[in-house]
Amino acid sequence: MTAKLRVGVIGAGIAERHLAGFRWNKDLFNVSVLCSLDEDRGRNLCYQYGIPEYTGDAETMIRRSDLDIIDICTPPSSHFELCRKAIEAGKHVICEKPLFGSIAEVDEMSRIVARAEGPKLMPIFQYRYGSGLQKLKMLIDLGLTGAPFLTTIETHWWRGPDYYAVPWRGKWATELGGGLLGHAIHAHDMLNYVHGACAEIFSFGTTLVNPIEVEDTAALSIRMTNGSLASLSMTLGSRKEISRLRFCFSDLVVESILEPYTMGRDPWTFVAGNEEHQQRVDEALASYETKEDGYTRQFELFHNSLVRGEEPPVALADARNSLELVTAAYHSQRTGLPTSLPILSDHPLYHSWLPESFR
Repeated sequence: MTAKLRVGVIGAGIAERHLAGFRWNKDLFNVSVLCSLDEDRGRNLCYQYGIPEYTGDAETMIRRSDLDIIDICTPPSSHFELCRKAIEAGKHVICEKPLFGSIAEVDEMSRIVARAEGPKLMPIFQYRYGSGLQKLKMLIDLGLTGAPFLTTIETHWWRGPDYYAVPWRGKWATELGGGLLGHAIHAHDMLNYVHGACAEIFSFGTTLVNPIEVEDTAALSIRMTNGSLASLSMTLGSRKEISRLRFCFSDLVVESILEPYTMGRDPWTFVAGNEEHQQRVDEALASYETKEDGYTRQFELFHNSLVRGEEPPVALADARNSLELVTAAYHSQRTGLPTSLPILSDHPLYHSWLPESFR
């Protein structure tokens, strides 16, 4: 019989998408309690998803012996302490993006998890599991793409004044960053997922769309560790919202759909350089086994990893790659110079990428 893991959720915003993923995996997870400071919203989610218990006390919930997993869906500034308390209480942890507010915190959490000797922490990067992106990963594994040349990623969304009416948004102290951190982070994780870590970043970033503290428009040029190049653009001032990923390899060009929030899903296009290679690619794609995607698939894979005693499908190292990209971009924007990676303890933004006036 499959082990059903017991989950406590903290937060009542993005948590609704997590709850849908857990409900789809109802044979693997049982969400027995939800914690939120917004009691009305929390109780409504409990009613909607059949969660038997509501609480406003996160610390007591974390220490309970009848929970296996703490799922953290709170604003970014609270993530590190909640993760620390949950890991030290012996719980496995799922945590929304952006994971933490510095590379130093990612490294410290790695030490905390290692000392705990058992609990696992999985950052959320659910966009990885769209069928389009998974097909690309399959073709790379089969050696059908050839050498990587160039990747272009566009995250062009719209966020108006109503979005920033939520008190913690648009502020360095609580949101920890702007569109690079909170919006384009998924598409940029897909870059690292395909090509590995970045080696050098040059970036421009500015605030053009709304009167907020953090950036809402940015352009980045990147050299990857595998030798390929990437060009990334992000704005929250696009009245027509799109996300687009385009990968140029020596033997294949791959392009995503334009849907802004599900760009990892089919139908992606895969165009080879000649008919013979196109046939090989098409035959491989025909063999692809479609699975669930998004939170549903990431949670399923997390359950599998815990039952088998393996590392989570998304690990702290993945979050580090993602936050290194953000850190390097902010450093480049402020210095006007390219920034080399990795970001190590002697880097000026290792402990915080926040502007000095907000630390």
